[in-house]
Amino acid sequence: MDECPFCAIAAGQEPAHRVLEDDETVAFLDHAPMTTGHTLVIPKTHVPTLSVADPETVSRAFQTARRVGRAVERAFDVDGYSILQSNGAVAGQEVHHLHVHVVPRFEGDGVEIGADHEPLSPDRGADVSRSLRAVVE
Repeated sequence: MDECPFCAIAAGQEPAHRVLEDDETVAFLDHAPMTTGHTLVIPKTHVPTLSVADPETVSRAFQTARRVGRAVERAFDVDGYSILQSNGAVAGQEVHHLHVHVVPRFEGDGVEIGADHEPLSPDRGADVSRSLRAVVE
C-alpha cells in the first residue's frame, strides 16, 4: 500500500486542523474547503471504501459526522450542511481511505452538488429495484 495521508494524520505524523477525535475516528478541516468549516471524518484504521468497511466502522464514522454537523450548526450561521461520501476514483474519491465530508452550506455559497436528471420511468424503476433486491446483503 502506498503511504496514506489520512493514516499519517490519524497517527499524528502529519499536521491537520483537528476538530474532534475519539478512540476510533478523527475529524479535521479539509485542506481545500468548499466552504468555511468543511470537515473530513475518517476512521483511524485504514479502510479504503465504505463498501469494504465493517458495520461498526461505518457507524462510528457517521456518528462522528453527525457530531461535526451539529458543531457546524452551532459555530457558524449555516443554512444547512451536506454529508458527502465517495467510493472509487470515478466517484471523485482522491484519497483511498474512507472519509466523510461535512460541508457547511450557506445560501448563495456557489457549491453545486446535484445535477439535473431525467425522471425514472416506472418500467426502469422496476428493473433497477429488482436487480438491487437480488444482491442486497
